[in-house]
Parts: sequence; structure tokens; C-alpha cells
Amino acid sequence: MDADQIARACARMAHQILEANRGASGLMLLGIPTRGVPLAHRLAAAIAAVEQVEIPTGSLDITMYRDDLRSQPTRAVGPTHLPSSVDDAVVVLVDDVLYSGRTVRAALDALGDIGRPRAVRLAVLVDRGHRQLPIRADHVGKNLPTAASERVGVKLTEIDGVTEVTISRPAGTTTDPLGPARGESDPVEEA
Repeated sequence: MDADQIARACARMAHQILEANRGASGLMLLGIPTRGVPLAHRLAAAIAAVEQVEIPTGSLDITMYRDDLRSQPTRAVGPTHLPSSVDDAVVVLVDDVLYSGRTVRAALDALGDIGRPRAVRLAVLVDRGHRQLPIRADHVGKNLPTAASERVGVKLTEIDGVTEVTISRPAGTTTDPLGPARGESDPVEEA
């Protein structure tokens, strides 16, 4: 996906979010660091362009809720920024890639410790499929089946200086002949 395709995907997801919520009332967008945060801001801007209202947008650090801390204990804890109370809000969690579902599970745990939203929805730019947990996205920019050996790379101008989604395969690997399988998007931020 190039920058234009990503912008169109964000605009489409913004419309889907508004339709599912029947407007912008009570919405709050919380990005999951790292790239979920700028994506949340992009979605908020797209919603504002349609509804002419500012959507509360923040970030939800999930570091201490991850189930891989034993194997990777040196993760730095990031900031959580809540624009207001999550109680009785319709919280849309925003992330770049959905793969195993473990990042989303950690986000749900973190959110539960903060308050009690009226509803929680999930918006992701890329859905790779093949969950390890029973989690699905409500709003998806692009479904992108990949092989186990492939990596999905999401880059956003706000962090990386360029906006794109790429698929890469390590040298010497081939696509699984049995069809799409699991892969890793980012070993630090595997979703």
C-alpha cells in the first residue's frame, strides 16, 4: 500500500466507525503504540472532516499487560494518554497490524484496569489473519494474507518519514504451497 491507498483506507474506516456508532457522539480513539497512535490521529482527522467535531484521541500503553514479558523483559514502558475518562465511552482501539491477537488482548486488559467503556471496537490498518486468540477487527483497512516467512512492514510519515505498507520475505524462503499462514509484523509490536 502506498500513501494514497493508506489515506483511502483511513477515510473508509472513519466512515465505517461513524456508521457503526451512528455518528461521532461518545467516541474516543486510543492508539496502541507505536504506529497505532498516529493512525488514531489520522482516523480522528478523517472523522472530523465528515462530522465537523473533534474526536478525543489518545494512546494506550500495553507493555505491562503483554504475555511475552518473560521472554523479552527489557521493554520500555511508554506513556498512556487519555483525553478524558473512558467510562461510558465507545472506545475504538487502533493498531497498525492485527496478527495473533495478543496485543489486542493486552490492550483490553489495560483498558479494563482504567475504566469501563460502554463498548470497545477495534480498527486496524492491516489484518493478516490467523489468530491465536478469538479476536477480530471491526474496521479493517486491508486484509492481507501472508505466509509464515513473510513480514508486513508498516511505515508512517510521523515516525518513519514515509507512509507505506510492504511485505518482505527473508532471502532463501518460499511461500507456503498450502496457502497463507502466520507471519510476524514486528517482533516488538506483534499484534
